[in-house]
Amino acid sequence: MTLSLRARVLVTVLAALVLAGAAVAYAASARSAKAAKDRLAAVPSAPVGNGPRLQVLTNGRLSTVSSADPGGPREVTALACDRAYAAAGTVACLKPAGPLSATSLSVMDASLKERASVPLRGFPNRLRVSASGRMVAWTLFIDGHSYATTGFSTQAGILDTRTGRLVKSLEEFTITLDGRTYRNPDANFWGVTFAADDNRFYATLSTGGRRHLVEGDFAAGTVRTLRDNVECPSLSPDGTHIAYKSAIGGDPKKGWRLSVLDLTSRRVTPLAETRSVDDQPTWLDDHTIAYALQTGDGTNNIWSVPADGSGTTRLLVPGANSPAPSGSPASR
Repeated sequence: MTLSLRARVLVTVLAALVLAGAAVAYAASARSAKAAKDRLAAVPSAPVGNGPRLQVLTNGRLSTVSSADPGGPREVTALACDRAYAAAGTVACLKPAGPLSATSLSVMDASLKERASVPLRGFPNRLRVSASGRMVAWTLFIDGHSYATTGFSTQAGILDTRTGRLVKSLEEFTITLDGRTYRNPDANFWGVTFAADDNRFYATLSTGGRRHLVEGDFAAGTVRTLRDNVECPSLSPDGTHIAYKSAIGGDPKKGWRLSVLDLTSRRVTPLAETRSVDDQPTWLDDHTIAYALQTGDGTNNIWSVPADGSGTTRLLVPGANSPAPSGSPASR
Protein backbone atom coordinates (compact mmCIF):
# COMPACT_ATOMS: atom_id res chain seq x y z
CA MET A 1 0.00 0.00 0.00
CA THR A 2 1.52 3.35 -0.97
CA LEU A 3 1.77 6.25 1.47
CA SER A 4 -0.72 8.22 -0.62
CA LEU A 5 -3.27 5.44 -0.39
CA ARG A 6 -2.71 5.09 3.33
CA ALA A 7 -3.27 8.81 3.77
CA ARG A 8 -6.51 8.65 1.80
CA VAL A 9 -7.72 5.73 3.92
CA LEU A 10 -6.81 7.61 7.10
CA VAL A 11 -8.71 10.71 5.95
CA THR A 12 -11.75 8.58 5.09
CA VAL A 13 -11.70 6.90 8.51
CA LEU A 14 -11.32 10.22 10.34
CA ALA A 15 -14.15 11.77 8.32
CA ALA A 16 -16.39 8.84 9.19
CA LEU A 17 -15.56 9.25 12.88
CA VAL A 18 -16.30 12.97 12.75
CA LEU A 19 -19.64 12.39 11.02
CA ALA A 20 -20.54 9.68 13.52
CA GLY A 21 -19.67 11.99 16.40
CA ALA A 22 -21.77 14.79 14.90
CA ALA A 23 -24.70 12.43 14.46
CA VAL A 24 -24.44 11.33 18.10
CA ALA A 25 -24.21 14.95 19.30
CA TYR A 26 -27.20 15.93 17.16
CA ALA A 27 -29.24 13.03 18.47
CA ALA A 28 -28.32 13.90 22.05
CA SER A 29 -29.25 17.55 21.46
CA ALA A 30 -32.56 16.55 19.88
CA ARG A 31 -33.33 14.23 22.80
CA SER A 32 -32.50 17.03 25.26
CA ALA A 33 -34.75 19.53 23.45
CA LYS A 34 -37.58 17.00 23.22
CA ALA A 35 -37.20 16.13 26.91
CA ALA A 36 -37.39 19.81 27.83
CA LYS A 37 -40.50 20.25 25.68
CA ASP A 38 -42.07 17.14 27.19
CA ARG A 39 -41.36 18.40 30.69
CA LEU A 40 -43.14 21.66 29.93
CA ALA A 41 -46.06 19.92 28.24
CA ALA A 42 -46.42 17.72 31.30
CA VAL A 43 -46.78 20.61 33.76
CA PRO A 44 -50.03 19.75 35.58
CA SER A 45 -52.82 22.29 35.85
CA ALA A 46 -53.97 22.91 39.41
CA PRO A 47 -55.88 25.65 41.27
CA VAL A 48 -53.46 28.17 42.77
CA GLY A 49 -55.72 29.44 45.56
CA ASN A 50 -56.69 32.98 46.46
CA GLY A 51 -54.50 36.06 46.59
CA PRO A 52 -52.38 37.97 44.04
CA ARG A 53 -51.51 36.10 40.87
CA LEU A 54 -48.79 36.22 38.27
CA GLN A 55 -49.89 35.52 34.71
CA VAL A 56 -47.35 33.62 32.58
CA LEU A 57 -47.13 31.51 29.45
CA THR A 58 -46.41 27.81 30.02
CA ASN A 59 -45.31 26.16 26.79
CA GLY A 60 -47.31 28.83 24.96
CA ARG A 61 -50.45 28.36 27.11
CA LEU A 62 -51.88 31.17 29.22
CA SER A 63 -51.36 30.27 32.87
CA THR A 64 -51.44 31.72 36.37
CA VAL A 65 -49.36 31.07 39.47
CA SER A 66 -49.58 32.42 42.99
CA SER A 67 -47.40 35.49 43.55
CA ALA A 68 -46.59 34.10 46.98
CA ASP A 69 -45.53 30.73 45.52
CA PRO A 70 -44.62 31.32 41.84
CA GLY A 71 -42.77 28.03 41.56
CA GLY A 72 -45.72 26.08 42.97
CA PRO A 73 -49.05 24.94 41.48
CA ARG A 74 -49.92 26.36 38.07
CA GLU A 75 -53.34 26.86 36.51
CA VAL A 76 -52.93 26.29 32.77
CA THR A 77 -55.63 27.30 30.30
CA ALA A 78 -56.24 26.07 26.75
CA LEU A 79 -55.53 29.54 25.28
CA ALA A 80 -52.36 29.62 23.16
CA CYS A 81 -50.39 32.88 22.81
CA ASP A 82 -46.96 33.84 21.50
CA ARG A 83 -46.94 36.82 23.88
CA ALA A 84 -49.36 37.74 26.64
CA TYR A 85 -49.86 40.46 29.25
CA ALA A 86 -52.56 41.47 31.72
CA ALA A 87 -53.54 44.35 34.00
CA ALA A 88 -56.68 45.47 35.82
CA GLY A 89 -58.87 42.74 34.33
CA THR A 90 -57.64 43.21 30.74
CA VAL A 91 -55.84 40.24 29.18
CA ALA A 92 -54.00 40.71 25.86
CA CYS A 93 -52.75 37.87 23.66
CA LEU A 94 -50.69 37.93 20.45
CA LYS A 95 -51.00 34.78 18.40
CA PRO A 96 -50.47 33.57 14.84
CA ALA A 97 -53.78 33.66 12.98
CA GLY A 98 -52.85 32.01 9.71
CA PRO A 99 -50.04 31.13 7.31
CA LEU A 100 -46.85 33.15 6.90
CA SER A 101 -46.89 36.29 9.07
CA ALA A 102 -50.61 36.72 9.75
CA THR A 103 -51.08 37.59 13.44
CA SER A 104 -54.01 38.47 15.67
CA LEU A 105 -54.23 40.63 18.78
CA SER A 106 -56.97 39.44 21.11
CA VAL A 107 -58.08 41.66 23.99
CA MET A 108 -60.14 39.87 26.65
CA ASP A 109 -61.60 40.37 30.09
CA ALA A 110 -60.45 38.39 33.13
CA SER A 111 -62.74 35.48 32.20
CA LEU A 112 -61.04 35.38 28.75
CA LYS A 113 -64.14 36.62 26.95
CA GLU A 114 -62.95 38.52 23.89
CA ARG A 115 -63.67 42.25 23.86
CA ALA A 116 -61.69 43.21 20.75
CA SER A 117 -59.66 41.59 17.99
CA VAL A 118 -57.15 43.31 15.71
CA PRO A 119 -55.74 41.56 12.60
CA LEU A 120 -52.02 42.30 12.22
CA ARG A 121 -49.11 41.17 10.08
CA GLY A 122 -45.74 40.27 11.52
CA PHE A 123 -44.14 38.04 14.13
CA PRO A 124 -45.19 38.67 17.79
CA ASN A 125 -42.43 40.10 19.96
CA ARG A 126 -43.56 42.49 22.74
CA LEU A 127 -46.90 43.17 24.43
CA ARG A 128 -48.06 45.52 27.20
CA VAL A 129 -51.29 46.61 28.91
CA SER A 130 -51.47 49.87 30.86
CA ALA A 131 -52.00 49.67 34.64
CA SER A 132 -55.66 50.71 34.24
CA GLY A 133 -56.29 48.02 31.62
CA ARG A 134 -57.32 50.63 29.05
CA MET A 135 -54.34 50.82 26.68
CA VAL A 136 -52.76 47.89 24.83
CA ALA A 137 -49.45 48.11 22.93
CA TRP A 138 -47.63 45.50 20.86
CA THR A 139 -44.47 45.07 18.79
CA LEU A 140 -44.12 42.82 15.74
CA PHE A 141 -41.09 41.89 13.66
CA ILE A 142 -41.91 42.71 10.05
CA ASP A 143 -38.50 41.66 8.75
CA GLY A 144 -35.86 39.78 10.73
CA HIS A 145 -36.22 38.16 14.14
CA SER A 146 -33.51 39.67 16.32
CA TYR A 147 -32.58 43.11 17.71
CA ALA A 148 -28.91 42.08 17.58
CA THR A 149 -28.84 42.16 13.78
CA THR A 150 -28.96 45.02 11.30
CA GLY A 151 -31.61 45.52 8.66
CA PHE A 152 -34.53 44.27 10.75
CA SER A 153 -37.88 46.03 10.72
CA THR A 154 -40.45 46.30 13.52
CA GLN A 155 -43.92 47.75 13.90
CA ALA A 156 -45.30 48.98 17.21
CA GLY A 157 -48.95 49.88 17.66
CA ILE A 158 -51.38 51.02 20.35
CA LEU A 159 -55.10 50.38 20.91
CA ASP A 160 -57.23 52.54 23.19
CA THR A 161 -59.89 50.04 24.30
CA ARG A 162 -62.13 52.80 25.67
CA THR A 163 -62.37 55.01 22.58
CA GLY A 164 -61.46 52.38 19.97
CA ARG A 165 -58.65 54.53 18.55
CA LEU A 166 -56.16 52.25 16.81
CA VAL A 167 -52.65 53.28 15.80
CA LYS A 168 -51.11 50.36 13.94
CA SER A 169 -47.68 51.98 13.65
CA LEU A 170 -45.99 54.60 15.81
CA GLU A 171 -44.12 55.64 12.68
CA GLU A 172 -47.23 57.76 11.98
CA PHE A 173 -46.30 59.98 14.94
CA THR A 174 -44.22 63.18 14.67
CA ILE A 175 -40.67 62.55 15.91
CA THR A 176 -38.50 65.11 17.70
CA LEU A 177 -34.90 63.89 17.72
CA ASP A 178 -32.37 65.84 19.81
CA GLY A 179 -34.74 68.82 19.84
CA ARG A 180 -35.48 68.90 16.10
CA THR A 181 -38.34 67.54 14.02
CA TYR A 182 -37.14 64.37 12.35
CA ARG A 183 -38.32 61.97 9.66
CA ASN A 184 -36.45 58.97 8.24
CA PRO A 185 -37.76 55.81 6.55
CA ASP A 186 -35.41 53.66 8.68
CA ALA A 187 -37.27 54.54 11.93
CA ASN A 188 -38.34 51.53 13.98
CA PHE A 189 -40.22 51.49 17.28
CA TRP A 190 -40.55 48.72 19.86
CA GLY A 191 -41.17 47.99 23.54
CA VAL A 192 -43.95 50.37 24.62
CA THR A 193 -44.72 51.04 28.31
CA PHE A 194 -47.48 53.31 29.66
CA ALA A 195 -47.67 56.00 32.33
CA ALA A 196 -50.59 56.12 34.79
CA ASP A 197 -52.50 58.76 32.80
CA ASP A 198 -52.97 56.33 29.83
CA ASN A 199 -51.66 59.02 27.48
CA ARG A 200 -47.93 59.34 28.10
CA PHE A 201 -45.80 56.37 27.12
CA TYR A 202 -42.17 55.37 26.63
CA ALA A 203 -40.67 53.22 23.86
CA THR A 204 -37.52 52.52 21.90
CA LEU A 205 -36.79 54.33 18.63
CA SER A 206 -34.03 53.03 16.34
CA THR A 207 -32.83 55.24 13.51
CA GLY A 208 -29.54 56.24 11.91
CA GLY A 209 -27.68 53.48 13.72
CA ARG A 210 -28.72 54.75 17.18
CA ARG A 211 -31.29 53.44 19.66
CA HIS A 212 -33.15 55.96 21.79
CA LEU A 213 -35.54 56.07 24.71
CA VAL A 214 -38.51 58.17 23.60
CA GLU A 215 -41.39 59.70 25.53
CA GLY A 216 -44.66 59.79 23.63
CA ASP A 217 -47.96 61.66 23.80
CA PHE A 218 -50.70 59.40 22.43
CA ALA A 219 -53.35 62.14 22.10
CA ALA A 220 -50.97 64.53 20.32
CA GLY A 221 -49.36 61.82 18.18
CA THR A 222 -45.81 62.84 19.07
CA VAL A 223 -42.61 61.30 20.45
CA ARG A 224 -39.36 62.91 21.59
CA THR A 225 -35.99 61.37 22.34
CA LEU A 226 -34.66 61.38 25.91
CA ARG A 227 -31.39 59.39 25.84
CA ASP A 228 -29.45 56.77 23.87
CA ASN A 229 -28.91 53.03 24.31
CA VAL A 230 -32.21 52.28 26.04
CA GLU A 231 -34.28 49.36 24.73
CA CYS A 232 -37.55 47.75 25.82
CA PRO A 233 -38.35 50.23 28.62
CA SER A 234 -40.68 49.32 31.47
CA LEU A 235 -42.06 52.04 33.77
CA SER A 236 -42.23 51.28 37.50
CA PRO A 237 -45.66 51.25 39.18
CA ASP A 238 -44.90 54.55 40.94
CA GLY A 239 -43.79 56.13 37.66
CA THR A 240 -40.34 57.17 38.91
CA HIS A 241 -38.00 54.62 37.30
CA ILE A 242 -37.58 52.78 33.99
CA ALA A 243 -36.12 49.28 33.78
CA TYR A 244 -34.60 48.44 30.42
CA LYS A 245 -31.96 46.49 28.53
CA SER A 246 -28.89 48.32 27.20
CA ALA A 247 -26.49 47.00 24.59
CA ILE A 248 -23.10 46.12 26.07
CA GLY A 249 -20.60 48.67 24.81
CA GLY A 250 -23.39 50.06 22.64
CA ASP A 251 -23.21 46.94 20.45
CA PRO A 252 -26.29 44.67 20.50
CA LYS A 253 -24.20 41.83 19.03
CA LYS A 254 -22.40 41.67 22.41
CA GLY A 255 -25.70 41.19 24.26
CA TRP A 256 -27.65 43.32 26.73
CA ARG A 257 -27.40 44.30 30.38
CA LEU A 258 -30.46 45.05 32.54
CA SER A 259 -30.41 48.49 34.17
CA VAL A 260 -32.77 50.95 35.87
CA LEU A 261 -33.00 54.66 35.06
CA ASP A 262 -34.12 57.18 37.72
CA LEU A 263 -36.28 59.61 35.74
CA THR A 264 -35.61 62.47 38.18
CA SER A 265 -31.86 62.24 38.75
CA ARG A 266 -31.13 60.44 35.44
CA ARG A 267 -28.92 58.07 37.41
CA VAL A 268 -28.47 54.61 35.85
CA THR A 269 -28.15 51.53 38.06
CA PRO A 270 -26.95 48.25 36.50
CA LEU A 271 -28.78 45.29 38.02
CA ALA A 272 -27.27 42.14 39.55
CA GLU A 273 -28.26 40.08 36.49
CA THR A 274 -25.07 39.83 34.40
CA ARG A 275 -26.36 37.42 31.76
CA SER A 276 -27.58 38.85 28.45
CA VAL A 277 -31.33 39.49 28.68
CA ASP A 278 -33.27 40.02 25.44
CA ASP A 279 -36.67 40.74 26.99
CA GLN A 280 -38.84 43.67 28.06
CA PRO A 281 -38.59 43.52 31.86
CA THR A 282 -41.68 43.60 34.09
CA TRP A 283 -42.04 45.30 37.47
CA LEU A 284 -43.54 42.90 40.02
CA ASP A 285 -43.66 45.84 42.46
CA ASP A 286 -41.67 49.06 42.94
CA HIS A 287 -38.63 47.08 44.06
CA THR A 288 -38.49 43.91 41.93
CA ILE A 289 -37.90 43.22 38.24
CA ALA A 290 -38.95 40.02 36.40
CA TYR A 291 -37.79 38.84 32.98
CA ALA A 292 -37.47 35.69 30.87
CA LEU A 293 -34.26 33.90 29.88
CA GLN A 294 -34.01 31.01 27.45
CA THR A 295 -31.71 28.05 28.05
CA GLY A 296 -29.69 26.27 25.39
CA ASP A 297 -32.39 23.63 24.86
CA GLY A 298 -35.04 26.28 24.20
CA THR A 299 -36.68 26.23 27.65
CA ASN A 300 -37.88 29.60 28.97
CA ASN A 301 -37.55 30.46 32.66
CA ILE A 302 -38.70 33.57 34.51
CA TRP A 303 -36.19 35.20 36.86
CA SER A 304 -36.38 38.14 39.25
CA VAL A 305 -33.80 40.60 40.57
CA PRO A 306 -33.90 43.62 42.93
CA ALA A 307 -34.41 46.94 41.14
CA ASP A 308 -31.79 48.82 43.20
CA GLY A 309 -28.77 46.89 41.94
CA SER A 310 -28.37 44.88 45.12
CA GLY A 311 -28.88 41.18 45.88
CA THR A 312 -28.79 38.29 43.44
CA THR A 313 -31.01 36.79 40.76
CA ARG A 314 -33.76 34.32 41.68
CA LEU A 315 -35.44 31.65 39.57
CA LEU A 316 -39.09 32.69 39.86
CA VAL A 317 -41.16 30.49 37.51
CA PRO A 318 -39.43 27.59 35.74
CA GLY A 319 -40.61 26.71 32.25
CA ALA A 320 -42.45 29.98 31.60
CA ASN A 321 -42.20 33.44 30.01
CA SER A 322 -44.30 36.64 29.55
CA PRO A 323 -44.68 37.46 33.28
CA ALA A 324 -47.42 39.93 34.23
CA PRO A 325 -48.75 40.72 37.73
CA SER A 326 -52.46 39.90 37.64
CA GLY A 327 -54.89 40.40 40.51
CA SER A 328 -57.29 37.68 39.40
CA PRO A 329 -56.80 34.31 37.70
CA ALA A 330 -57.58 33.66 34.08
CA SER A 331 -60.66 31.48 33.71
CA ARG A 332 -60.58 28.17 31.92
